[in-house]
Amino acid sequence: MSDVGVKCAGHEGAGVIVKVGENVKELAVGQRAGYKPIQNVCHQCLYCKSGRDQYCLKAVFTGSYKQYVVSPDNYTTLIPDGVSDYVAGPVMCSASTVYTSIKESGIRPGEFAVFPGGGGGVGIQGVQLAAAMGIRAIVVDTGDERRKLAMEMGAEHFVDFKEGDPVNKVVDLTEGGAHAVFVTAVQSYPISLGYLGARAGGQVMWCVQSTSFELSHGRVTLTRRKSSIGLPPDGKYHVDLDPSKLIFRGQSIKGTLVSSMADIDETLQFAQRGKLHLQPKVVGLSKFNEAVQSLKNGQVAGRIVVDFNLP
Repeated sequence: MSDVGVKCAGHEGAGVIVKVGENVKELAVGQRAGYKPIQNVCHQCLYCKSGRDQYCLKAVFTGSYKQYVVSPDNYTTLIPDGVSDYVAGPVMCSASTVYTSIKESGIRPGEFAVFPGGGGGVGIQGVQLAAAMGIRAIVVDTGDERRKLAMEMGAEHFVDFKEGDPVNKVVDLTEGGAHAVFVTAVQSYPISLGYLGARAGGQVMWCVQSTSFELSHGRVTLTRRKSSIGLPPDGKYHVDLDPSKLIFRGQSIKGTLVSSMADIDETLQFAQRGKLHLQPKVVGLSKFNEAVQSLKNGQVAGRIVVDFNLP
């Protein structure tokens, strides 16, 4: 077993429990479980006790890029029957991260949600969740492959940012501005407020997941940093705010950090009901480097999973 204090890249995945401690009563060898971006929390602070455990100041962040990981029994997430590892792995961080953001935005059924970068691995899961909640999703991205994927996964509109001003197009499609914007491409930070138009009460959600490479025992999911929900590189993609617009239109910006255990379980329920049905590209370990290069070059729509059980 790897020492829990040793950190490496990786923060989401799915696998099988192969060993439990002698005092563990609720988990058993053979059960399937997911590994989250936060490995453990204190379980005693106000955040932990109020269902906001992802904000625990004593949180231990995951390093899961290894064949075996150690997970505390009281912070291990079991994968429900009917949810494949290929779907469950990305739920552990990316899907649940955007789910939490959608919940905390307060957006309601019938309202417009815009996903800049929504054809990528994180955004496309947000599109599926939004559609399942009755929210009208608009994806801003580029390319025929991502357009096709977005529309198949429930987007109402696809705006190609290489075909004119995406902000003006979104404001037109939403008849005045989006109700919420979920920034899933860091390049979109500078223009994200523009998608709100004159929509009173509109919100821009900045939600952060962890590092760029994700792994589990047996299965790894990959995403490239620049197309995921996350923080921009230092010194890049600043946002210029006009306080008058925020005040007179009641608009706001809000940040969220990954998900609580409860929200991850709720996201898995969407998957169990078939509402998260993106089938990622699955490759074996020998294709790991090739997969990383494809992601770095922006050649992948959706998600890639590396299965360590495949050659």
